[in-house]
Amino acid sequence: MSSIPETFPEIVHTTTLRVRYADTDQMGVVYYATYLLYFEVGRTELLRACGIPYSELEARGYILPVLEAHVHYHIPARYDDVLHIQTRYRPRYTATLRLEYEIRRDAQPIASGYTVHAFMEARSWRPVRPPTIFWDALRQYVLNSGNG
Repeated sequence: MSSIPETFPEIVHTTTLRVRYADTDQMGVVYYATYLLYFEVGRTELLRACGIPYSELEARGYILPVLEAHVHYHIPARYDDVLHIQTRYRPRYTATLRLEYEIRRDAQPIASGYTVHAFMEARSWRPVRPPTIFWDALRQYVLNSGNG
């Protein structure tokens, strides 16, 4: 069994997506709640890039429900815009996971914010610290990316 890290570098991952027509409202801009879906895309892709897709966590009996979410809207995004979702995670050995997001269109900030999740056992909904498989995947990602 691996030891749990005391410190880890910040992990940053960028995902690109194109705004779908269905993402926009009657005013032709991305509907305000859609940004939380974009945050979810960033979060799941960061986990996948680190080698621990959310589906793997669920298969191992863990869930990450959202405890808190915040979005700051800078300027509107519109249909067919190409957006870059930068997701940041500063690993901490706690039962919560906080991810920060910045959505940009080229160099323009569109929206930013964060989500806080709890690591929980799926059956009992009991909070737990991040499992060893999570830390092992992060450790391997950091080593492979040259940041460790």
